[in-house]
Amino acid sequence: MVDSSIGGKTAIDTAAGKNLIGAFWQPEKIYIDLSFLNSLPTREFINGIAEVIKTAAIWDADEFAALEKYAQPLMKAISTPPGERNDRLLEVKTILKRIVLGSVRVKAHVVSADEREGGLRNLLNFGHSIGHAFEGILTPQILHGECVAIGMVLEANLARYLGVLKGSAVSRLVKCLKSYDLPVSYLDPMVQERSGRKECTTEALLSIMAVDKKNDGRNKRVVLLSGIGRTHEMKASIVTDQDIRVVLSSAIRIYPLDSTNLVTVCTPPGSKSISNRALVLAALGHGPCRITNLLHSDDTDVMLRALTDLQCAKFEWENEGEVLVVIGKKGQMQATAKELYLGNAGTASRFLTAVATLARAEKATSTFLTGNKRMKARPIAPLVDALRLNGASIDYVENEGSLPLRIEAFGGFEGGDIDLAATVSSQYVSSILMCAPYAKNSVTLRLSGGKPVSQPYIDMTIAMMTSFGIDVTRSTKEAHTYHIPLGEYQNPPEYHIESDASSATYPLAVAAITGTTCTIPNIGFASLQGDSRFAVDILKPMGCQVQQSRTSTTVTGPQRGLLRSIARVDMEPMTDAFLTASVLAAVAHNNSGSSSTTKILGIANQRVKECNRIRAMKDELAKFGVTCRELESGIEVDGTKPSHITQPPEGVECYDDHRVAMSFSVLALALSKPTIIRDRDCVGKTWPGWWDSLARDFGVHLEGADLNIVNVRSRRMSEDVCQSLFIIGMRGAGKTTVGGWAAKMLGWPFVDLDSQLEVEANCTIPELIRSKGWDHFRSVEISLLKKSMAEKPTRHLFACGGGIVELLEPRQLLVRYREAGGLVLLVHRDIEDNMSFLEQDKTRPAYVEDMRGVWLRREPWYNECSNYEYFSPKSDAMPLARPPKELQRLLNAITCQRNHVDHLKTKRHSFFVSLTVPNIMGALPSLDEVLVGSDAVELRVDLLDDPNASGGLPTARFVHDQLTLLRRGTPLPVIFTIRSQCQGGKFPDDAHNQYRSLCRLAFRLGVEFLDIEIRYPETFLNAITRCKGRTKIIASHHDPEGTLSWSDGSWVPYYNKALQHGDIIKLVGLAKSQDDNTKLDVFRSWALSAHDRPIIAVNMGVAGQLSRIQNSFMTPVSHPSLPFKAASGQLSAAEIRVALSLHGAIKPQRFFLFGKPISASRSPAIHNALFEAAGLPYKYDLYESDSIGELGKLLHSEDFGGASVTIPLKLEIMQLLDEVSNDAKLIGAVNTIIVDTSRKSISGSRNFLIGQNTDWRGMRLILKRAGAQNTQGLAGLIIGGGGTARAAIYALNKLGCAPLYLIGRAREKLEKVIKDFPEIYQLCILSTLDDAEHLTHVPCVAIGTIPAEKPIDPMVEKILKRVFELSSIVAKRKPILLEMAYNPRTTALMKLASDSGWDTIPGLETLGGQGFYQSELWTGITPLYSTVSAAVFGGEK
Repeated sequence: MVDSSIGGKTAIDTAAGKNLIGAFWQPEKIYIDLSFLNSLPTREFINGIAEVIKTAAIWDADEFAALEKYAQPLMKAISTPPGERNDRLLEVKTILKRIVLGSVRVKAHVVSADEREGGLRNLLNFGHSIGHAFEGILTPQILHGECVAIGMVLEANLARYLGVLKGSAVSRLVKCLKSYDLPVSYLDPMVQERSGRKECTTEALLSIMAVDKKNDGRNKRVVLLSGIGRTHEMKASIVTDQDIRVVLSSAIRIYPLDSTNLVTVCTPPGSKSISNRALVLAALGHGPCRITNLLHSDDTDVMLRALTDLQCAKFEWENEGEVLVVIGKKGQMQATAKELYLGNAGTASRFLTAVATLARAEKATSTFLTGNKRMKARPIAPLVDALRLNGASIDYVENEGSLPLRIEAFGGFEGGDIDLAATVSSQYVSSILMCAPYAKNSVTLRLSGGKPVSQPYIDMTIAMMTSFGIDVTRSTKEAHTYHIPLGEYQNPPEYHIESDASSATYPLAVAAITGTTCTIPNIGFASLQGDSRFAVDILKPMGCQVQQSRTSTTVTGPQRGLLRSIARVDMEPMTDAFLTASVLAAVAHNNSGSSSTTKILGIANQRVKECNRIRAMKDELAKFGVTCRELESGIEVDGTKPSHITQPPEGVECYDDHRVAMSFSVLALALSKPTIIRDRDCVGKTWPGWWDSLARDFGVHLEGADLNIVNVRSRRMSEDVCQSLFIIGMRGAGKTTVGGWAAKMLGWPFVDLDSQLEVEANCTIPELIRSKGWDHFRSVEISLLKKSMAEKPTRHLFACGGGIVELLEPRQLLVRYREAGGLVLLVHRDIEDNMSFLEQDKTRPAYVEDMRGVWLRREPWYNECSNYEYFSPKSDAMPLARPPKELQRLLNAITCQRNHVDHLKTKRHSFFVSLTVPNIMGALPSLDEVLVGSDAVELRVDLLDDPNASGGLPTARFVHDQLTLLRRGTPLPVIFTIRSQCQGGKFPDDAHNQYRSLCRLAFRLGVEFLDIEIRYPETFLNAITRCKGRTKIIASHHDPEGTLSWSDGSWVPYYNKALQHGDIIKLVGLAKSQDDNTKLDVFRSWALSAHDRPIIAVNMGVAGQLSRIQNSFMTPVSHPSLPFKAASGQLSAAEIRVALSLHGAIKPQRFFLFGKPISASRSPAIHNALFEAAGLPYKYDLYESDSIGELGKLLHSEDFGGASVTIPLKLEIMQLLDEVSNDAKLIGAVNTIIVDTSRKSISGSRNFLIGQNTDWRGMRLILKRAGAQNTQGLAGLIIGGGGTARAAIYALNKLGCAPLYLIGRAREKLEKVIKDFPEIYQLCILSTLDDAEHLTHVPCVAIGTIPAEKPIDPMVEKILKRVFELSSIVAKRKPILLEMAYNPRTTALMKLASDSGWDTIPGLETLGGQGFYQSELWTGITPLYSTVSAAVFGGEK
């Protein structure tokens, strides 16, 4: 309001740009009514604050400092929703008045001095050049001020990149924006969620920026800051597209460094480790402390915000953000009700865990620490255990052993003797050390478990505590023991943070790898940091010249390509630097003939950093052709010449880890071609200006690389490839059986870890326990679990022992694995059935307590550790050799075998049928009929009638059983829906907990889709959707009362909310007239043009049926066989297709049978019946011909839809086709032609013709329907050697039959067939009775392909008779013969087989089978087989 009122400008947008036509008219007076601000919702208020920050940033440093200072009280007032308190702004009225008047003053001055926009007025557009570009793409979901906030940060980054702005100023701007909950990045979770992850490519942004009134012709102008409160020029500056692209792009392309005589000085940012320790110590200390060279990064920002929220100290910036003044409060702090979100800041999370125990309860009784997904997977149990044992009250809120934590306000832990396991992280030790002076008693800290990890960081903490007035004494009698006295830290007047030694390894490594010289001016041998030894201990042995004084380090690299490998190096004192060493090792080789392998040890803790860094380096170096081996505590890297390195075209994946990004940027400089580093912004954690330093200090040429910006940050190691699956559950639950089934289904190796343990221990588990005890067994079990996770992280199956969850450590391993995207499947079965099985199993130790009690104790642990579950069938419910269909469906879903959304998006029209049945069991007989023509099936959980329901709510077990029945009955993806009463369903509106529990069950059962109603609060929806795993969310809202309109914007908030939470949007209104359907169609078109997010938008009611016809994606449908329609106005899929046909949306097509003679064919009856049942305007006719010469014109006619092909054209027709499937090539016959209009034919027509063979598919289908299931490894028999025999061979091979016997009259013909097929088919000829007598396997399935009108050859008949007899006697199942001849109905071959006890199938059945698949290929609809059968047999079957 301030901005528009004072500007004196009224303008409109045009197609050519924003505000291009208008008028200037300066106001004489401005009237300000601050009470108006009371009416603003929180988000809109914050939206306006962005412009206030902009004004202060360009003009007034004091006003900017005021905005920093008053952020907390302002946000407290602003965050109160309007209406709750009329005086919500009363306490900050004075502050608001100052802010508003300050903005008025600046704006009035600028527009008066530059009324006609001569240049000065451009300054008011700081953040707008780039911000408007984002706004042009993201509006209306993202507000103007939010886009400007993003633009301010990017334009400040641009100024820093160009060398006109210090990093500290950028950091202050970012912190200020964050303090008002404004986004500072397009990848901010709020922006991503609200915008539906809409893509903003660099080119799209630059294109929008090109239409800007500030521009100078084609030259873009951007306002560049030179400091807080001032700009580089008193107008917008000309900036090249290349420089803008570097800042905007999600990835960066790094060109090799050509210079060899470069000598440079590079000063890295302040040490992250020292910065965080200094902040804690100064906040806990007494008096002011001026901290210089503080690292401005994500980690220190998190620490500052948290310490501010705990009211530990007062913080003020001086010297434009170069100096932080900390006024400590002597350890006095208050617990805060505000959630302390720590992101991925491991240091802050560990330090603040102990700090929070010092807080006192005033306005809050506890402090809540949480972080992002990765932080929640990082361990913190040893620290929590030590603090708990010392009197602190700390609760795990989600998973045992990791954040989030709730820490009770305690006023200091007890003190005295504290034992701490220090083999995982030295930060645990530092956390307790720094807080120990404020304990209730002096502390003796004993570190257990052997040598502590990262001892230099512990020494750093002790040295810094001394600087702040507390002397820690190291015990001379006990190893790894420290005595900390009580006291108060006395803040030194000034404390200088030395540069980060870990970060310094990168510029020094640049010198090493390029043969140049680099000096770090403020890190030498007197440094507190262990990584300061990197130059001496790593670079010097690799052939570099190193000069190190007390305060500086200079490195000159050898001639390019002459780095030497190091046989073995222990990097435990500088673990973070191993990534830098690894990329150097990749190009280090020894010309002397000795090994060029570098072995790096002592870095096991790097697996639990921002990512699993050891695996990350192994995987990413492999992309460059570098071989690495992951070790238990390190990595081996085989060095090679730089010229042998190959760059990955997809670039380096950084896993949101700053050290991965910076390390590979070093490697890129030594290569021959440019290298892409994805996720360039992740360096902000410790060195936001790293790319600037590369360009400025080393002269490296950089370019922005425009990758998919939305997915860069969301990509993780776990999602690049399919993670291994760990199966847990009680002994006897079926883990090994399920693992065996899963191995066959997925084709993954399966390892039973109990069996593997016995192999490695060389004894049985009971023997191991008897000889060495339970503790030893559990230790070995945990080691094997760790080894399996580390060595086989992808595409493996593991079954764990039932007691794996009994100890905290393996539970933490499984939870972290699950949290990182791994698969953990809980397998369980009815406890009574389980107990019955275990009574017979003597191979494992007996339970020493009641099994039911064991289950009850373990059940919550099993659930905590797993993200999916499977309920095993009763042990005698089905043959173990046959995997249940529902398990196949679960595995397909959780291992992403198919992306159903992408598949449905390829279809012009898709549907799902809503099952309105109280029990799936009763619907099974008609289920196939109901589902014809649908692409998915909706399980309406709210309509289920559970006999054991309490208050009408179905139990989880009943819902599980219903889903299992449905999955057994159909292969279609399932939509799991719980429709509430206010949305038109039956589920109680207020049953929130039950709704959430059922949603969680759906995720754990791996349903393909879950419908979630967006009527619930944001926090409720977030709690559900964050657990979705591989399930796709349909975010829905129904308006059964018709209170919303498609044309007045009232649906837009619901669309935006659904966009935020759903993979698919579903909006259902109520039509009162046809006009409502027209309005909906306009709304749908707007939504599809705005976002690439599938939308289901329909109207209920009879008047709304047209909207269902117009909706093309996943239209909900009914079926006449269902009890009732799920919503008024629902149509069947066939009815919609008929309507689409009448509207011309589905065009008539012609299909044919080619061949001769064909007059008696049943194919027209089959296909026309199927077309009619599906509601398609298609027609199938006969086209009798024995020559392909006359078919060319017909094949390329506009209405040609496809064809069946029979003799004599099955081989010859291939000449007219664009593509022939592999099965048709091997069989040597095409019987089906498909048209693909998305590809252009070689003839130039719109019909791309594909030849396939469905003969073998039909054979397989009919045999399976007749009972030929689980034929893997069983022998098969083919009678005949013609073209049909080849299809029969292929069919039996696909059934898994082997060997395959051939019997025919002409041996040479059979030999030719065998020659044409691969040896894996195991084809054998039976040409004598002796051959039949000595069969190695008797066939259980046979296919006859000999003519029925001729007598069977006498010798063939004798052989067949003997084979049939032997099979009937020896086979463990009743054998089946499929006869391919149609006439007579019972052939001589069928009689011969049936006389020997075989089941026989007439040939017409196969005609139906091949027609079944032809129709599916032509229409995309799986037909009802009974319709096919009726057409084939005409009612006579």
